[in-house]
Amino acid sequence: MSVQQTLIHNLNGIASEIQTACARAGRDADSVQLVAVTKYAEWSWVQELSQLHPVFGENRPQQLAERQPLLPEVEWHLIGQLQRNKVRVALQHAAVIHSVNSLRLLERIAEVALNLKFRPRILLQMNVSGETSKSGFSQSELLAQWSDVLQYSDRVQITGLMTMAAESENPEDARPCFNALRKFRDNLESRDDSQAAQLFLPELSMGMSGDFGTAIEEGATLIRIGSRVFDGLA
Repeated sequence: MSVQQTLIHNLNGIASEIQTACARAGRDADSVQLVAVTKYAEWSWVQELSQLHPVFGENRPQQLAERQPLLPEVEWHLIGQLQRNKVRVALQHAAVIHSVNSLRLLERIAEVALNLKFRPRILLQMNVSGETSKSGFSQSELLAQWSDVLQYSDRVQITGLMTMAAESENPEDARPCFNALRKFRDNLESRDDSQAAQLFLPELSMGMSGDFGTAIEEGATLIRIGSRVFDGLA
């Protein structure tokens, strides 16, 4: 098969699994957005994919900055770690930043956003699994800092939460992590302080190539998939 045919085959397979998982959860398949992760993809594959799919995810701000201007019609998300000194580059090229993992980073984003005169969309990254190798807010940390986070909601669109489950060959191992993120989001939305009541967090970015079906069953609205999209092209 050609590159295009292979990509179509892979996207159709993913779409079918999204529909199946949504049916199990009683959800509309349109409530789930595939973010096609292009980190390891050859540029020719990325170009072909842009004719077939509208939303990409990049891990590195520098690669995002190089690729986004070449395919401006695509909605580019930054899904990887973001350092404070790369915030300006990220805001200039990312439609959504999934990986805001600290109050200091949020403060920097709000500062640069004010300078650039626009209000970016971001997700707060949660370390639900508790693994030391993963960054992000713990649940207790974010709760303790929630009033501080809300101070920036007029300059930054905080639209939801993101997490990564621990690596496992069994998708069911990720379910407690995904379930915990959804329940924590619901808890934040239902808090009775007046500021929190104004913050709606519709997006849950969770689930990757091996466990996105489970993530969808637990409420994922953004799934980050790379290897399944480009399978068969290496």
